Amino acid sequence: MRHFSTVELTQQIATVTQAAIKAPVAITQHRKPKFVLMTMEDFERMNGANDPRRVYRAGETPADLSALILRHFDEIVADVDGK
Repeated sequence: MRHFSTVELTQQIATVTQAAIKAPVAITQHRKPKFVLMTMEDFERMNGANDPRRVYRAGETPADLSALILRHFDEIVADVDGK
């Protein structure tokens, strides 16, 4: 990952954005990485915009998914108890 200071960002915006097109770049402040500049496509891919996986709280899990999970837990427990 390439690094640019905030000063370089303001003075060389074209260079920094061109580098960000190729791969995410770190923007440093006081010599420490502080920000990341990347394309929207990279961000959406990283953020999981097309990822079908979801997270549920214990009481929010859909009944069919909850049954599936419990069935697999029961299989795991049976395997452990059977060994």
